[in-house]
Amino acid sequence: MAKKIIIDPVTRIEGHLRIEVEVENGVVVDAKAIGTMYRGLEPLLKGRDPRDATYVTERACGVCAGSHGWASSLALYEAFGAKVPAGGRILRNLIVGAMWLHDHPLHFYHLSALDYIDVMAVAKYQGKDPGLKAVKDKITKLVAAGDTAPLTPRYKPDEFCVNDPELVTTAVAHYLKALEMQAKAKKMSALFAGKQPHQSSIVVGGVTMLPNIEAIEQFRSMLLEQIDFIENVYLQDVLIFGTGPLLPLAQAGIGAGYPNFLSFGGFAKDDAGKDLFLKAGVILDGNLNKILPLDAKKVTEDVQYAWYKQSANGKNPYDEDTVPDLEKKEAYTFVKAPRYEGKPMEVGPLARMLVMQPKILMDLIAKYSIKPGAVARHAARAVETVLLAKEMLNWVDDLEKEIGKGLRIHDTEHWEAPESGQGAGLTEAPRGALGHWIKVKNHKTENYQMVVPSTWNFSPKDDKGAFGPAEKALIGVPVPDVDNPINLVRVIRSFDPCLACAIHLIDPQTNEIHKYRIGF
Repeated sequence: MAKKIIIDPVTRIEGHLRIEVEVENGVVVDAKAIGTMYRGLEPLLKGRDPRDATYVTERACGVCAGSHGWASSLALYEAFGAKVPAGGRILRNLIVGAMWLHDHPLHFYHLSALDYIDVMAVAKYQGKDPGLKAVKDKITKLVAAGDTAPLTPRYKPDEFCVNDPELVTTAVAHYLKALEMQAKAKKMSALFAGKQPHQSSIVVGGVTMLPNIEAIEQFRSMLLEQIDFIENVYLQDVLIFGTGPLLPLAQAGIGAGYPNFLSFGGFAKDDAGKDLFLKAGVILDGNLNKILPLDAKKVTEDVQYAWYKQSANGKNPYDEDTVPDLEKKEAYTFVKAPRYEGKPMEVGPLARMLVMQPKILMDLIAKYSIKPGAVARHAARAVETVLLAKEMLNWVDDLEKEIGKGLRIHDTEHWEAPESGQGAGLTEAPRGALGHWIKVKNHKTENYQMVVPSTWNFSPKDDKGAFGPAEKALIGVPVPDVDNPINLVRVIRSFDPCLACAIHLIDPQTNEIHKYRIGF
């Protein structure tokens, strides 16, 4: 008899997610990914000045800061007929790229790593490293005081939880170091963005911040520090875990979904936007030898099982709408179901790296027989971070050269909204393919749609009954103990979900903020 497991809310993610699965004979046989919060930004933009979209959509998320503003500005760029000069293009790359250096290590250390280590093993550390001894002393004091957050609550350690005191203590030390590096990465971005999160520099036609050589050299100095940490700490930790204690999970492909992968591509290296650092492409049915070109016209969204009116069903984002329908039968989520050629697609670092196929990752996959799945997503994310950080050094060099030519950062001739037009802003956010679509009429926004990475990955079933990618990834996952479903959250967090900005849970009668202990 099947046993139903509900995890609500899923913690250590961004946004509001409920997971329901049925387990039979120790494995998942059915799954639902349920987005429990209505965002509503698209209808909010109708009738407004199109330029407002860059700042309104930035508020969709404060984690991958700059991504929505960038996608929105690209959509407006097309609708307005603007041309971003080289200086504006490079600065956008650096503003958003710095936030990727913030985001990817955060996901590994602070959101996912606790699924794979027994934190209490720190108390058994017997080494003499002063830094690690300080970590041990700190953790043991917190345990004695009964105050171990944010390292707890957590699920009970299982056979794949690392309990070697040296390795666990080192991981916790790197957890703390990563906090420091995240703050510095955010500062890097704010140098050119004005502030972070929710940057104030990216606009249609370019950016508004004109840097001097001192700001550029400050950025370079901090970038070199980031590269050292990413290459020598973050990447090495991922490799140690992925090719060591977690290798059985990697080789079994636990958490693999559909063998369909999509990348919109991002970080233009030329002013025409044709030469992209992250390549655009499509992989269908796991055929890595045939990377298909991207055709944005093949993107549609299905709402058969989402709380929206059927008028949006199966349409390209240019033509769909976002009208809630809370009484809809069989619907179970506020997340729509994007499809490409009618197929569910995984997006994110693994998709991008399989499209790009960097030698370091492909050699790693071949050497250790790693299959797509939860562990592979972590490996792809770490490799991508190293590649991006090193490419950013080239962009810093390019920016200095542009100063010598007379730095241009904005197309002022195409600032005013046109009488009519439309545009699609397709790019990549840390979590995957991100698209904004806009239609302009009478100088105002007539329609606006956002298809975000977690809409792709955490979509519900479509009208053909096909699971969304995360739902599919849960099917077949082993759950030997239904009271300790740690494998479920390992798979879910490997996608780095981001469904909406967080809110408090408040009692409607007393306004008291409730505290819940989740995970035991």
